[in-house]
Amino acid sequence: MTAQTIATPEGKVAEVTGIGYSADGGVVQYQGELVQQWSHPEFARIIEAGIVCNNASIEQDKLIGQPTEGAIVVLAKKAQLEGVRGQYKRLREMPFSSDTKWMGVQCADAQGQTVYFIKGALDRVLDQCGTYYSADNQRKPCDQYSRQHILEIGKELGLKGLRVLGLARGESMQSLMFVGMIGMMDPPRPGAADAISIVKVSGVDVKLITGDAMETAQSIGQSLGILSSSDSCLSGQQVDQMTDQDLELVIRQVTVFYRASPRHKLKIVKALQSLGEVVAMTGDGVNDAVALKKADIGVAMGICGTDVCKEAADMILCDDDFSTMTAAIEEGKAIYHNITNFVRFQLSTSVAALSLIAASTMFKFDNPLNAMQILWINIIMDGPPAQSLGVEPVDDDIIRQRPRNTKQPMLTGRLIGDILASAAIIVVGTLSVFYKEMSADNKVTPRDTTMTFTCFVLFDMWNALSCRSSRKMIWQIGIRRNRMFCIAVSASLICQLLVIYWSPLQHIFQTEALSLFDLIFLTTITSTVFIFNETRKYFNLRSKSLNHDPLSVSGI
Repeated sequence: MTAQTIATPEGKVAEVTGIGYSADGGVVQYQGELVQQWSHPEFARIIEAGIVCNNASIEQDKLIGQPTEGAIVVLAKKAQLEGVRGQYKRLREMPFSSDTKWMGVQCADAQGQTVYFIKGALDRVLDQCGTYYSADNQRKPCDQYSRQHILEIGKELGLKGLRVLGLARGESMQSLMFVGMIGMMDPPRPGAADAISIVKVSGVDVKLITGDAMETAQSIGQSLGILSSSDSCLSGQQVDQMTDQDLELVIRQVTVFYRASPRHKLKIVKALQSLGEVVAMTGDGVNDAVALKKADIGVAMGICGTDVCKEAADMILCDDDFSTMTAAIEEGKAIYHNITNFVRFQLSTSVAALSLIAASTMFKFDNPLNAMQILWINIIMDGPPAQSLGVEPVDDDIIRQRPRNTKQPMLTGRLIGDILASAAIIVVGTLSVFYKEMSADNKVTPRDTTMTFTCFVLFDMWNALSCRSSRKMIWQIGIRRNRMFCIAVSASLICQLLVIYWSPLQHIFQTEALSLFDLIFLTTITSTVFIFNETRKYFNLRSKSLNHDPLSVSGI
């Protein structure tokens, strides 16, 4: 936060150079003249009110206190007026609140006379004042024309994206004199606009809720890409005047809420949730705790957030950076995506194994697999590949995937169809190999079970490969991208070869060695489940591409 402009009630404007909480190299200038100490009383009065009505301090270029007050402290240092605060003895403080939107102090000057200073939202401070401080150091009545002129100056500053702070002083709260305003720049963090554009493309609606004036809020919203020409704005006062039903009717078209307080946040959250939206709310103050608790995902600021705010939140941004939320959304989508891949593989394999054994038992066929082979498939062959699917790296464009409906079950009709289709191919292929081998002598021999056993295992490996992604073809994500998957599948295949060719395990699993031709034959026939899944995936992706869905998966 940096003070950039000082404006008097009559429109004189002084520019402030320098950024951040260091006064080094920064100056206050009016028409090329340096504003130092009381060289320009009309500006000095404004800075005096701001530094006296202030609780912040700067130590070694580090802020202790609120950013807005810290910016005024730096401004006073640039104008060599930081010592003014010591000329007043504070008697009482009227703290800032979201309802009044101003802060005030009662002080005693060097002569012991009582002086009041207040600062806050321009319109609220101006409402408290009956007079204003003129360029000729006179106190003049603040009539309707003067008020409108002062508000127009504040509006011009707001259109530049500046946060406008009004300041006043007086002998009592009933005789306040408006002294001027300070325009402050609170620039968005680097990358904030890019992060917002990314989440908006993914289908997330971003709404700005601020206590600033309309012009400032609109300027910030436009610079961040939140506010477009088709969007509208609402003030906190307008929100108060609306019923919950009225707000629900218009809230989808509103992207900026200005002059808003924490209670408005709560009302906005409730309205969005009533429409079935999943709401994430950010906040940093004590008064934000209720809205954070009510939101589906409460997000507190880790640096400037209060302890109460952090306790009420579900997530804390340690760096207070919106782009971190983008990474969180991306990770959440990736985790859900990997879980569905895991479920697809595990259920298709389990359904195939159960169907194979159940069909053999029901129709009194010879069992194609013995007990040890079934245990081997369930524990050794399925386990490591399935677990490795859970650590599949995040796709670069997964953030662009449309948000899912939270009421939609994980096992959708399409997913169940994919599971049953894969299981059917595995069952048919395995039984075909079993009866082909058994047809030679109509007896179940170790070779028959070995061929069937190995066939089922290879079906598992091909199925696991096709389950790595439901959004991209296997050649698009790369075979070696998931190192754990490569290790798990390689280890499973090595273990299977040991079962086939190592005599101690041959005895346990009742297997015998297979020829190279047998392995090639089994590899070829089991690849059908992979070919089927990839072909189905290709046509699904192609269909989405032809429908020109901007949020559909890409890569075809």
